[in-house]
Amino acid sequence: MAYLHYEIDIKAPKQKVWEIMLGDITYREWTSVFHAGSYYEGSWDKGSKIKFLALDEGKPSGMSSHIVENRPYEYISIEHLGEVINGTEDLTSENARQWAGSHENYTFNEVNGITTLTIELEGDGVNREIAEMFDAMWPKALQKLKEIVEQSPL
Repeated sequence: MAYLHYEIDIKAPKQKVWEIMLGDITYREWTSVFHAGSYYEGSWDKGSKIKFLALDEGKPSGMSSHIVENRPYEYISIEHLGEVINGTEDLTSENARQWAGSHENYTFNEVNGITTLTIELEGDGVNREIAEMFDAMWPKALQKLKEIVEQSPL
């Protein structure tokens, strides 16, 4: 099982970081680093199903997941269930089975108005190729999120 860890300090209260990170419009902005046109369908509420998607040849593709834990402004845990390919959920292919059970966790810690946002990814779906891709993309995505949050008047 692989484990990846990313972290950034953002000059803003954790509530603001949380709301901008998970808000529909701003989520689309910072996640464009991973794939232009990224978006989600579903809810961040504990127990809810959520899909992380982008259009691939006009059809939604991405990850099918559910929210394991949601402690507002502190912690959110996402468990990946499988893939969405051309608009269809796939939980049985080899790649989908590799991702099944993988977790993506976000932790928000605030000290003196600075929020440390920590991202942890763990699971069998995080192979060497995926790890290299995330190592290149997550720091850029977090930097973009930091810019959005720190420039936002919210």
